[in-house]
Formats: sequence, structure tokens, C-alpha cells
Amino acid sequence: MGKALADKPRGDYVLSTKVGRVILDEIEDVSARDLGEKGDVFKYGRPNKIINDYSEDATYRSIEDSLKRLKTDHIDIAFVHDVAQDFYGDEWLGVFETARKGAFKALDRMRDEGVIKAWGLGVNRVEPIELLLALDAPRPDGFLLAGRYTLLDHDRALQRVMPMVAERGLGIVVGGPYSSGALVGGPNFEYAPATPAILDKVARIKAIAERHGVSVKAAGLQFALAHPAVAAVIPGASKPSRIAEDSAALAEPIPDDFWREIRQAGLVNPEAPLPLMK
Repeated sequence: MGKALADKPRGDYVLSTKVGRVILDEIEDVSARDLGEKGDVFKYGRPNKIINDYSEDATYRSIEDSLKRLKTDHIDIAFVHDVAQDFYGDEWLGVFETARKGAFKALDRMRDEGVIKAWGLGVNRVEPIELLLALDAPRPDGFLLAGRYTLLDHDRALQRVMPMVAERGLGIVVGGPYSSGALVGGPNFEYAPATPAILDKVARIKAIAERHGVSVKAAGLQFALAHPAVAAVIPGASKPSRIAEDSAALAEPIPDDFWREIRQAGLVNPEAPLPLMK
């Protein structure tokens, strides 16, 4: 990435990275890993040893290493990775406290020094965001929230997190708007086989979309971006052609009648902002 960006003007792109999880050169037995309910995410990944370290020193080292690899003098956004119950189970509050005393303070200082421009949490759960926003200090700038503000799953985020973020003038980057692929016809929801209830909801959304000549991909992306607290969306791409598809989906006109029918069918929360044209 650093080599690819070397001849590009630094102001032409935004760089984000994460801290908290470091992948080493050392090889380990992948089958022996215990990564909580998200263990299957790494089932087919590289066998490199993974170290989770949310201390102040580790955070400084991680950012310094990223700056070297990326051949740049600053990072735009640094997210503290997965300080939540889906990776740490009952121990997650202890991990969060370690990050509060270490990574959060380090990132606050690095932002003040100009080494990074912004920081926040990169998580799949809403509770860590609520907990951080309830603190008097430190001062996050925004969050990467994966899977919790999608067409298939948005009730809990809409209830508390989105209003808290909006009230503070911060922003949410929505990750996983297709809910691990389930929304666009994939077999998985939340990195696991989709339940019958999820598959039924997808089928109902798809039927309405077909009646209105709308692609479900466009509906998923545009729904996520309709909330005023959302600054960006990360669809992810398994191959380059997916990026072109996502770009087209963002520009696809969606008639207001589609959104009205989706709401009337009870497929979106009544309080969720919709991307109505009128």
C-alpha cells in the first residue's frame, strides 16, 4: 500500500488503520486459537501469530510501524480494534479498561501532536461505543461500527448509539452494510450461516425490490448513508469489479414508493431515516 501511494499527493486520499491487534511473523497452530464467537472469521486466514495488546506502548509502536510501512508522516484515522464482547466474551470490560488507560490516551496525545488526525473504536457491537461516549475523557472523533446499522439489523444502534454520536457532532463509518453478504444473497449473516428468520426477511426485501426495479445492494448502501450520523460506508470487495458495482449502487435512483412499502411491511424501524427523494 505504501509503495502504491508513494507518488500520490497526500491530500488526495484518507488513510485509516487499527491498533490493538498485531500480526507477527511467527507461525502458530490456527486450530488452537480461541477468538470467541468470531473465531470462524480467521478460519481460512494466515497462520501468523496474533497478539492483542491495547497498552500505551503497543499503540505507539503500532502507529509507528504503520507510518513506516505506508511511507507517510501521519494517519488520518486510527480505530481501536474489537474491544467488545464478540471477541472477548465476559472479559471484554477488562480489555476495554486496558484500552482506556493505554490506547485511548496514546491516541489522544498523538492526535494533539498531529501524528493522527482522528481516532475512535472499530467494533461490531454498540456497547463499547456507548461506554466510551459516557466518559468525560478521552475524546473520540468517530467510530467504525460493523454490521449494526444495516437494512437487516439496525434497531439497537438506532435507539442509543446513533443519537449519542449525532448529538456530539461525531460520525459513524458503517461497516458490513450487506450483513456478511446475507442481504445480497449470500449464505452468511454475522459471519455464520443465516437463520431462517434472516433468510425470510431478505426474501421479503428482495420481493419488494424486484417489484420496484431496485437492486438490494443499492437499497442496503443508501439506507445506511441516509442517517445523518453516518459519515461513510465500507461495503468491502472480494474482487475489483465489486467496487464498480458498489459505486453504481450508490448512484442508482430508488423510488420513494419502495421505501414506503418497506416501512409499511415492518422491514425497517419506524424511526430510521430513509433516503426519500421528496
